Amino acid sequence: MSDSITPSVPVHIGFIMDGNRRWAKERGLLPMQGHEAGVDVFHAAVRTCFDQGAKYVSAYAFSTENWARAEEEVKFLMALVPRVLKRYLKEFNRDNIRITVLGSRENLSKSVLKAIDEAESTTSLNTAGTVALCFNYGGKQELLDMIKLAVESDKKASELTLHDVQGFLYHPEIPPCDLIVRASGEKRISGFMLPRSEYAEFIFEDKYWPDITPEDVKGYIEEYAARCRRFGQ
Repeated sequence: MSDSITPSVPVHIGFIMDGNRRWAKERGLLPMQGHEAGVDVFHAAVRTCFDQGAKYVSAYAFSTENWARAEEEVKFLMALVPRVLKRYLKEFNRDNIRITVLGSRENLSKSVLKAIDEAESTTSLNTAGTVALCFNYGGKQELLDMIKLAVESDKKASELTLHDVQGFLYHPEIPPCDLIVRASGEKRISGFMLPRSEYAEFIFEDKYWPDITPEDVKGYIEEYAARCRRFGQ
């Protein structure tokens, strides 16, 4: 592999699923229809990543900043999550795929929390791959929650190690992102996986998320394999 130290397939691929609303607007559709289309694309992307050898696939489903959107859209997204989890729970569980949800539980309804808990508990022992949904997630919020756990821990600040801090992450067993792909032409991460993106490779895709195809996903993995990750070396 020449002098590259990049493995051919990223262990953890993260997706910032941007552009659903703009995709819908350009087609004369409601924003909610764009989100629905995005769900199908995410399912196909997850399958493609696992088929290519990835072990973890994460996605930005709803950020802490998204609460500022129109009330109708927020309500739709809150109702969409339980439906999506239930839609794919049986399939993922059958295929030994684990589902996790990263984010704050604050302000979430009982129905949403129930769907999250059911999906996580049902698939907790699965080992073929992990789907990690960042829902009600913010990078700064995760850092704040990590600080709170550190303060509540039995260790003095002077005794804390990087290993200790890793344990304060949401689902600390999930490794750092190797590759992060953002759709829609925007070139920022908006706090996505902030504590896990230190050495991630980035791809900024001009297509809106609902236009992403499995072939596109394979192309991202091929581009990743061609890069050289040195981790400061």
